Amino acid sequence: MSEYHKIAEKLSLPSKILIGGEWRGAASGATFATLDPATGRTLAQLPACAAEDVDAAVASARAAFRAGVWSDLHPSARKAVLARLADLIEDNVTELAVMEALDAGKPITDCLTIDVPETANCIRWHGEAQDKLYDQIAPSAPDALGLIVREPIGVVAAVLPWNFPLMMMAWKIGPALATGNSVIVKPAEETSLTALRLGELALQAGVPPGVLNIVTGIGPDVGEPLGRHPDVDALTFTGSTETGRRFLTYAAQSNMKEVCLEMGGKSAAVVLEDARDIPKIAEIQAGAIFWNMGENCTANSRIIAHHSVYDALIDELAKQAKTWVIGDPLDPKTQNGPLVSDAHFAKVSGLVETGKAQGARLVTGGEPGEGLSFQPTIFAEVTPDMTIFREEIFGPVVTVTRADSDDHAVELANDSAYGLAATLYSSDVRTAHRVARRLHAGTVSVNSYSEGEISTPFGGMKESGFGGRDNGIHAHEQYTELKTIWFDLA
Repeated sequence: MSEYHKIAEKLSLPSKILIGGEWRGAASGATFATLDPATGRTLAQLPACAAEDVDAAVASARAAFRAGVWSDLHPSARKAVLARLADLIEDNVTELAVMEALDAGKPITDCLTIDVPETANCIRWHGEAQDKLYDQIAPSAPDALGLIVREPIGVVAAVLPWNFPLMMMAWKIGPALATGNSVIVKPAEETSLTALRLGELALQAGVPPGVLNIVTGIGPDVGEPLGRHPDVDALTFTGSTETGRRFLTYAAQSNMKEVCLEMGGKSAAVVLEDARDIPKIAEIQAGAIFWNMGENCTANSRIIAHHSVYDALIDELAKQAKTWVIGDPLDPKTQNGPLVSDAHFAKVSGLVETGKAQGARLVTGGEPGEGLSFQPTIFAEVTPDMTIFREEIFGPVVTVTRADSDDHAVELANDSAYGLAATLYSSDVRTAHRVARRLHAGTVSVNSYSEGEISTPFGGMKESGFGGRDNGIHAHEQYTELKTIWFDLA
């Protein structure tokens, strides 16, 4: 038994929602179970909220916003509170990491070294930035003055995914709180525990009651009422394209609230003819698809390789796949834990079987492991007409497609309804710059797999994104309203 198992046994897990600074159950008294995907056991019973609870959370958020207890604070004062919250996250890094590993099946090492530290870094960065941003004065005649200012938009709803629960919460509440808004968070029903714990830390840090509210439950009962609510000014969502479309419909049918969507992906890695060091590329690409069990919207699930490097790349990629360690999420040696749920396991397994049936060549993997784990899987000879080339699998499954030329590789990479991210390999910086501009993706990483960092905007093109970006100063824009104040001085 690792030290993290011992910590897990002693964890006090949240069991209430946060509305108006108070912890309570759902108005109906209903609950649902949140499960450990590694063992199937129930971790906690959480409030199964509904429209009545959403109304209460929105009313609390609106009251706090109107009172100005947060929205009217000097940006430096908000910065200080968010800095304290980041400190508290770092002080509780092990507890949060174990809770995240239990709830999501994520490897403890990733939670300790990536998810929790990046959560703190994100909140600190946005808080730190806020008192260094200036509004503008328009060019005008001497007898006039035009001020161009940004004001907090009001009440923001944040609907989170289950694959990076803490990090995605930080990506939403960091800029939304920094700019002075009140926020209602709906965590994914599969992974709500760390969101609730973060709410406890936010109150401890000094976020005023009502400014941050957290409501748990399933999408139709909580997400849809938030999307349709007439007193929610903006909604930010990370998740599937199908659900993202619904939020656009809800906004259109209600108060035309601002909507920012980061949705599905089928990200391509393009390996050009002049790419060098194929073993290194294979190592990078193994991480790009197998990391986090492939449950990552930017995962390079499609590799498009020039025919001259195709066979060598597949051979090296297969070697990498066989080294990947699957096991107990609380074991520090584990690289991949289980998939998040029975339903998601069935989806991944079904798409793998579809790939076999449609004639793709299975290089390695393709079979379940223990419990809800799934072997790292590589399909070769994949063509654009195959389902696994087009549909997001969201598991540790990569397809490799042969390109006749570099131009053909770009064409294949862009042949997708998605446009979230891409990776490009070339040994010539001029070629890399030119081809990167041709790839239809919100982020293009050259000779590496990366989503950038907190200072760079993150989001997608086509069916991968709508309405704004996470990360960077650009993320502040979707949580503010632009206003002109005109003075006639004549």
